[in-house]
Amino acid sequence: MRSGEVEPAWVPLRQVLIAVGEPLVDVLAAPRGFDVGVRDVVIVDPEEDSGSGRQGDFVLVIGARGRAAMRLVRAAAREGAAAVAVKVGSDQDARALRDTAIDCGVALLGVRPQVRWEQLESFARSAVDNARVTGEADVGEALGDLFSLAQTVAAMTDGIVSIEDTANRVLAYSRSADEVDELRRLSILGRQGPEPYLAMLRDWGVYQRLRAGEEVVRIDERPDLGIRRRMAVGIHAGNQPLGTIWVQEGERPLAERSERALVGAARVAALHLIRQRAESGAAPRFRENLLTGLLDGRIDARSVADNIGADESRPAAVVVFTLRPVTAGDRSELELQRAEMTSLISVHASAYRRSALVTTIGSRVYVLLPDLPERSAASAALSLTREILAAAKGHVRARVQAGVGSAVPTLEDVAESRAEADRILDAMTHDLGVEVATLADVRAQVVVSELLTMLQGNERFRDSRLTALHDHDAEHGTDLAPSLLSYLEAFGDVRAASERLHVHANTLRHRIRRAAEITGIDFDDPAERLNAHLQLLLARRTRRA
Repeated sequence: MRSGEVEPAWVPLRQVLIAVGEPLVDVLAAPRGFDVGVRDVVIVDPEEDSGSGRQGDFVLVIGARGRAAMRLVRAAAREGAAAVAVKVGSDQDARALRDTAIDCGVALLGVRPQVRWEQLESFARSAVDNARVTGEADVGEALGDLFSLAQTVAAMTDGIVSIEDTANRVLAYSRSADEVDELRRLSILGRQGPEPYLAMLRDWGVYQRLRAGEEVVRIDERPDLGIRRRMAVGIHAGNQPLGTIWVQEGERPLAERSERALVGAARVAALHLIRQRAESGAAPRFRENLLTGLLDGRIDARSVADNIGADESRPAAVVVFTLRPVTAGDRSELELQRAEMTSLISVHASAYRRSALVTTIGSRVYVLLPDLPERSAASAALSLTREILAAAKGHVRARVQAGVGSAVPTLEDVAESRAEADRILDAMTHDLGVEVATLADVRAQVVVSELLTMLQGNERFRDSRLTALHDHDAEHGTDLAPSLLSYLEAFGDVRAASERLHVHANTLRHRIRRAAEITGIDFDDPAERLNAHLQLLLARRTRRA
């Protein structure tokens, strides 16, 4: 730096990553957390003997990928780099690079294969510059998803909700068909509570109690002032007050579990407000992306644990939820219902564990429950899942199903719990009457599903005799394959299978004889019956997919 130049301000790595975001890079390791300072963006290549960087640099390693970049990762770490970005190659290379970065104590970012280096450099430099500017300026408070949160809390409490900042400005509020009182009306119209009543609350010590912690404060109604009964909880980041959530009682009394719902909602609201104050619009996805990386096995557990305040050495479990629409509807309606479900899950999970994480992958919502009790981890995860499903019945206009993965010993093992939860939910697809299940509940279905997946992925195991049967049905308009499947599922009970198919028993007997003639399969042989059953199940799965 030349004489007279001012040293640029350092920017937390977290802010840079939020600004760069998906789909450019994946966080693979952050052994020193996400608050390490970034000063500049530099490029190094394999021809350089050292990292050629300085303390706090965001290093882009070009011209080398996978294990070939390990030397440059170590060199950048020795120079004090804050983070190193590499194109990782295979999964094995990614793990080797991640282990190297953790050993060296430097954050590692995996660059997507299709991303051009000049594109990433431009984004990274802009991110550093923008984060430096917004970090020094008052960026204000955007509303984000607070309206959705307010609506969720209203549904869970049977009340009328508003969310305010520390200056009593209304940030968001719920829609309601119930009659609102004078305080609510004036607050919404003026975007701020009326001063005489605020002064009264201050005199009563209400704000002092709300600023002190997570205590839910009850305020009696004042008919003389046209004010109904209320509950409130403070929103905090550590010891710093961020705002308040208020719930006015409507035509019905507030729900019994309102207090717990308010505590969970306050913790979710705190995340929104913190992000809105200090981060860009992509910030709400940062924690979710960390969870996605952990579930996919890309990022190390310690990096995630440090960021969410969890103990990586304690048991954890993953629960996966999905919507099963009761009736066919348009895509926008389904997405709205999924958003309502996700918000409800977030409130409950956060009330249970501050360190809980929720993310959406495809059409499924995943919940990470860390820091579970050693002796009752499985029962704790199942109990929370049932509580969420019970709440969803009254507030989500669709059937919700959940698969509960087994509790694993440490946070590092949660990918196993996630895989099991997915398999459980897959097995529940054909039994929509089941709301929640563990592996013990659907073990047989999971085993069959795994066998079908293996068959589906290996053409050598396909039986051409059953393929010929399907071809015959397609050519002649017959139903021999589905009739045979129904017969096998009924354990050879012709009467039961024919009733399920709504055909005469003699008709079914004829179809089974024709299937035997076309395929040449002896259905009296147990092994042949089992093979035919699996092949027919696989064909049904393929058609539905």
